Amino acid sequence: MKKIKTALFFILLGAVLQANAQKMNPIYLDNTQTIEARVKDALSRMTLEEKVKICTAQSKFSTHGVPRLGIPELWMSDGPHGVRMEILWDSWGHAEWTNDSCTAFPALTCLAATWNPQMSHIYGKAIGEEARYRRKDVLLAPGVNIYRTPLNGRNFEYFGEDPYLASKMVVPYIHGIQENGVSACVKHYVLNNQEKWRGHINVELSDRALYEIYLPAFKAAVTEGKVWSIMGSYNKIRGTYACENDLTLNKILKGEWKFDGCVITDWGGAHNTKEAALNGLDIEMGTGTDGFTSNSKNAYDNYYLANPYLQLLTSGEIPVSNIDEKATRILRLIFRTAMNTNKPFGSLATEEHAAVGRTVSEQGAVLLKNTAHLLPIDASNYKSIAVIGENATRILTEGGGSSELKPKHEISPLQGLKEKFGADKITYAMGYASGKVEYDKVNKSPYEAAKLRKEAVELAAKSDLVIYVGGLNKNSQQDSEGDDRISYSLPFEQNELITELQKANKKIVLVMLSGNAYEMPWLNNATTLFQAWYGGSEAGHAIANVLSGEVSPSGKLPFSFGAKLSDYGSHSYGSIAYPGDSINEIYKEDILVGYRWFDTKKIKPLFPFGFGLSYTSFQYGKIATDKKIYSSDESIKISFTVKNTGKVDGAEAVQVYASQPKASVLRPEKELKAFKKVFLKAGETQTLELEIKVKDLAFFDNTTHSWKVEVGEFVLCNAASSADVKSKVAIQVK
Repeated sequence: MKKIKTALFFILLGAVLQANAQKMNPIYLDNTQTIEARVKDALSRMTLEEKVKICTAQSKFSTHGVPRLGIPELWMSDGPHGVRMEILWDSWGHAEWTNDSCTAFPALTCLAATWNPQMSHIYGKAIGEEARYRRKDVLLAPGVNIYRTPLNGRNFEYFGEDPYLASKMVVPYIHGIQENGVSACVKHYVLNNQEKWRGHINVELSDRALYEIYLPAFKAAVTEGKVWSIMGSYNKIRGTYACENDLTLNKILKGEWKFDGCVITDWGGAHNTKEAALNGLDIEMGTGTDGFTSNSKNAYDNYYLANPYLQLLTSGEIPVSNIDEKATRILRLIFRTAMNTNKPFGSLATEEHAAVGRTVSEQGAVLLKNTAHLLPIDASNYKSIAVIGENATRILTEGGGSSELKPKHEISPLQGLKEKFGADKITYAMGYASGKVEYDKVNKSPYEAAKLRKEAVELAAKSDLVIYVGGLNKNSQQDSEGDDRISYSLPFEQNELITELQKANKKIVLVMLSGNAYEMPWLNNATTLFQAWYGGSEAGHAIANVLSGEVSPSGKLPFSFGAKLSDYGSHSYGSIAYPGDSINEIYKEDILVGYRWFDTKKIKPLFPFGFGLSYTSFQYGKIATDKKIYSSDESIKISFTVKNTGKVDGAEAVQVYASQPKASVLRPEKELKAFKKVFLKAGETQTLELEIKVKDLAFFDNTTHSWKVEVGEFVLCNAASSADVKSKVAIQVK
């Protein structure tokens, strides 16, 4: 009888506790509701102070939750090439954890160079799994700012110069991340196309350039990728900071595109409470605070969207509907991520993730020149191989700003080459040296440049083959956040070194690691040039696999390599077009960015957009369309054959460009409108079928502020690059 009474007591107690829990916190218990219903329910239970609280940071990388209601904080981490090591609560120092090592994935320039959206999805899924395992709710990635100038220190984090390519690559990346219950946070919205003066430079440009060049990848991220968060940029746009900009945030992002996620500042990107609140900002993150409320200037409670915002709400100067809209978006993000009960567990630094990184690095590697057919390398033909260049051994996941990583392992090019060709055949010389990596500071090298060069040239002269591994690195004023490059040339006197090596040995394979283009005064004397980007954890293995012929190169350039800096549109109109006068900058080249400029102005680049060689060869059939006349609401069905005419298997990124010979406005010589990466065995032929919507042949009309497809002739062409057109076909739009 006593046992029965005890059991009844606990049953009744449980019922009471459950009833009280349902009154206090139904947010956790009723997971059968839709996210929108849960958001509405949670919002109805929050006080004004709680709504304001969730709009700002509580640490460097987390925001406030609502403990009373069981609503957790949001935890964020930098990307886009891996999940950054843990940072201290209130400073930028490393937390020195022992369990925050990650997989370093290749830089996004390398991913873009694969021209393979399927690879982008695999990449996004893998990095999302690592973010999920590390309990991150928001991964601050990817970046889709357009490659406007080769001096931009942050180009290596982006998808190149073409808005169509960037759009097609960013969508599957987002899908892959968000399948893990982790929000992608696409950045930096918008017009953050340089690091120099990024915190205040005011960008002026036409509506046409904005809509045709700089917005499409962000639009695709929202309308096709369904991204859950967007990061605002630091710069001003037409006089107003990007994180407080009514045009780009309210009218375009949340208005035209119907974005239902959160707008998050770049760290310290807010400047005015009222403008930020009214013009579309949702979450304010920052860098200035020391974490102590006693320091009123820098305390989290004194961020623009914290107590100052609360005061404007309580006074009635800003309506309560304004905070309700922000809190709704933030709660929606929380329910999609931190309170998503269906998200997987994730995984960290696995062999599978290393394989993803290696495959991306292999597919993105671009063979630019191979006239002496030194590649692929047959090691049995050489008794001695000299590997020369600091980048053969330098850790390239350090530095670069917020994209710094602490990988579980990083295979250097030298290590990969030794494993592939035999350590007994390889001798290494540094050749040149840079200084210690440090954010926003250039350090001198401790080594004597002349001595390093002399040792390298002597080694080259007595070796059967030279593999030079150089390029840029992640030091300040190279490929790094916070500042731009100061020169288009290779740093650390590499041009002089390469020239001397060419005199000492004719058999030189140049392997360049960078996220940017660079001048090549030694190109005419070079027979072999290989652009390998930043390959992450498995860089060395990937480079060795391609150089040895185990993998046939199939990457193609996601941006043009100009012969000299003045060949670029952004550098053709004086300093007002780049870098500006320190206050304003005018995009005078307008829509003619990248190959659009080179083609239209008849300037021959060193290597054009979309260019890349292979160890095999491909033959294109004549392009054809399903008919000749189309209305504006139809799609054009395109077909042609591609044949692998070589002796090895390979892959080719085929491209389709469109042009309008007679238009009422200036139009580029051609624009990329479709592409596909096709894998073909030796001797194999495939018929490709691609599709272009007629409405995608439109230009943006500044006068009517609308997209316009003009009646008349358009020409479509299939091509191996923007400069290598294979065949053309004309169509009519009625």
